[in-house]
Parts: sequence; structure tokens; C-alpha cells
Amino acid sequence: MNPRATSFPTILVALLCLCVGSAWAKSSDRNQRMNVSSDSSDCSVNESGPCILRGNVHIVQGTLDIQSSKADIRRGGNQQVIKLTGAPVKMKQQMDDGGWMNATAAQIDYDQNRDTVVFSGKAVVQQPGRGSISGERIVYNMATGQVQSGAAAGTGGRVNMTFEPKNKAPAQDSKTEPQAEPPKQDDN
Repeated sequence: MNPRATSFPTILVALLCLCVGSAWAKSSDRNQRMNVSSDSSDCSVNESGPCILRGNVHIVQGTLDIQSSKADIRRGGNQQVIKLTGAPVKMKQQMDDGGWMNATAAQIDYDQNRDTVVFSGKAVVQQPGRGSISGERIVYNMATGQVQSGAAAGTGGRVNMTFEPKNKAPAQDSKTEPQAEPPKQDDN
């Protein structure tokens, strides 16, 4: 059997790890087939070698859907580091509770040893019906569920958060807003 054929899928399985935390991911996605496409790939069959995917990178596994310009996967021993870059990187995934998480950032970094996902560069994470967070840098610790955000080192900036009320009725489409009725005229 071709060693490249056996190693390449192993390399790509690591991409799923971007959002495996219970708060931001559907846990059953890890057991789904992963489909990856890109304009080009340069992947080493050696465990310690890099795997670089370039151009229109599209990764789908279960409800996880990632689109980026480049994916740089570095692994060796028990270490796994994945860097996605784009203009922007787009990611969406259904959560175990049925809701969705949508994220965009100039770069998304996953570090397996630290169990963290870092969204940087105009990062926005939205959970419709729950709220959103945006800033230059958002760090998600998958082990603890802790989310930290703030400006990237030396860049300034602010963090913006929106929290939806738990008992909020679904928002009406602005096109279907009720129109005020004209005043009634007296027939007198």
C-alpha cells in the first residue's frame, strides 16, 4: 500500500480538532468522514513533516465546515499544531444542543498540547440565539470551556460582546415589520 495514501488521511483528521470542545462543537462530528479539497497540497508522509494545503481550502466533517486560503499542519510525537489563514477563515459547526456556531478570523490556530483554539485578526464568533463576541483575538480553551478575548499584542482594540436574553422571542424579519395603521377618518 502506498505510504502517502495511509498517512494523508491521518494528517487531515487533525483538522477536525479545531472545535471539538463541548461548548462549540457537535461531539458526533469526530466520528464522521472528513472531506478536504484545495487547489494544491504539499504533505510529507513523514510524521514530523508538514502538510500544507493552499487555495480554496474546504474542510467538511459532519456539521463542521471550514473555508480558508491555507492550512498549515505541523505534527510530531504527541504534538499537533494547525494554522488556518484566509481572507477571512470561515468556520461553522452545529453544537450538541442543536444551535450553531459561526466564526470568522484572519487566522485560526489550534494547539493540541495546550487544548486551545485562537481566533485572531478581526475575530468574530457568533452563536445565534445566544450571543456573539468579537475582537482582535479570542482564545478558547477546549478543556475548561474558558473564553478570553482582547486586543492582539500591541494593536489596541476592544472586545465587543452581545448576550441574547434566554426568553427572547424570535426576531421578526425587517421586511415583515407590522405597519402602523392610518388614522381612521370620522364620517361626520
